[in-house]
Amino acid sequence: MTIRLKHALRGSMLGCALALTLSVSANAQDIIKIGEVSSFTNFPDHMGHYKNGMDLALDEINGAGGVDGKQLVFVTRDDKATAGDAIRAAEELVAREQVDAITGTFLSSVALAMNEWAKRNEVLFLATMSLSDKMIWQEGNRYGYRLRAGTFTQSAILAEKAAELGKKRWALVYPNYEFGQLAAENFKRMLTEAQPDVEFVSEHATPLGRIEAGGVAQAMIDAQPDAIFSVLFGGDLLKFVRAGTTQGLFEGREVLGLTTGEPENLEPLGADAPEGWWVTGYDWTNTDIPAHKKFLADYQERFGAHPGISAIMGYTTVKTMAAAFDKADSTETEAVVDAMAGLEVEMPWGTISYRSLDNQSTIGSFLGRTARGENGPVLVDAVYKNGEDYQPTEEMISKWRAATE
Repeated sequence: MTIRLKHALRGSMLGCALALTLSVSANAQDIIKIGEVSSFTNFPDHMGHYKNGMDLALDEINGAGGVDGKQLVFVTRDDKATAGDAIRAAEELVAREQVDAITGTFLSSVALAMNEWAKRNEVLFLATMSLSDKMIWQEGNRYGYRLRAGTFTQSAILAEKAAELGKKRWALVYPNYEFGQLAAENFKRMLTEAQPDVEFVSEHATPLGRIEAGGVAQAMIDAQPDAIFSVLFGGDLLKFVRAGTTQGLFEGREVLGLTTGEPENLEPLGADAPEGWWVTGYDWTNTDIPAHKKFLADYQERFGAHPGISAIMGYTTVKTMAAAFDKADSTETEAVVDAMAGLEVEMPWGTISYRSLDNQSTIGSFLGRTARGENGPVLVDAVYKNGEDYQPTEEMISKWRAATE
C-alpha cells in the first residue's frame, strides 16, 4: 500500500480521499513527488544554498529522463523553525499533495519531532540539515534517516586533532540545546579516552542567540586554558570572536571550532574571522575531487556564486531520493524504506552509503585551518575526513537505545 493510499484511508473523509487517490491523472503518474519541510525564512543564508543545490540536482536528474522515466518533483514548505509548523506542513503534504516521502529540517528540535511523526505515520523521512544524533540513535526507527554528518562524527574528528595537539587544559563554549550539549559531551569523552590527563577548566553553555560574549571570554581567560573548543555559530560565534580577539583570549592558544569552517558560518565573520583555528567545515576552494570540481563549475555557472555546505546537502538530498526510488523500482513506502538500507549515492565528495544499522549516511566533513584569503575567510590545509571512519559502532548504538527503553 502506498503512503498516498495509506493516509487517505486514515483520513476522516474516507470515501472522498480514496476516490481522489484512485483517480490519479495520467500526468500525476509520470512524477514522483517529495515533500521538503525546512526553515527557509529563519535561516535564509543556509537555505538559499540548499535550495540552489536541490535545483541543480533536479535539473541533472530530470534532464536525463528522471527516475525510470518519471520526473522528480519537490514540493517545499516552510517550518518557521518550529516543530508544530513542521508537522502540520508534513501532514498537509501527505494528505493534500500526496507526496511519496518527506525530506528536510534544519534544527535538531524539529528533526526530532518529525522523526517521531514519521515513525507514527509510517512515512519515509530523510533529515538533511539537522545535526541531531538523538534522532538517529537513541530515537532511531525504521522510517527515519539522516544525511548530514552529526555531532558525534564532527566531534570525533576534532577530538582526534585535539589529542594530536597534546594540550592539557581546555575551555568549552556551546549553545545550550541538544546540538551543543551533545557536541561538548562527545568531545570531552573522546578526548579523555585519547588523553587521560586532560582537564576541562572552563565550560559555558550559552542560550542560543543570547551569548554574553564578553563575560564568557573573561571567564575563560581567568581559567587559563591551553586550548578552546567552540560549538558556536551565527551571531553567537561573531560576538565570541570579537570579544575574544579584543580581550586577547585567543593569543597563544589553540582553538577548535565545530562547523566553524562551513562557508555559511565562516564568511559572515568577514574581517573579524580568526586565523589558525582548527575547524570542521567545507573547503570549496581547493578540493581535488573530480566530482566536486564538476559540481563547483556547474554551480558557479548556474548561480554566479560559490556553494556553501548547505548546497552540498540540498544536492545530495535529491540524489539520495532519486537513487532510493530507482533502487526500489516503486513508490510504495515499505519498498523505498527497504531500498534506503545500504543505499549508495554518488555526491560531490565521492560515494556515500546509508548504514543499515542506524540509517545514518557515511558522509564526512573537512578538517582544516581558518585563514583570510583575498576575498574573505577560507579554509586552508583542509582534508576530507570520511564519516565512516568516525561513526559509532553497533555496540555503542545498542547501549544508547537500551538506555532509553
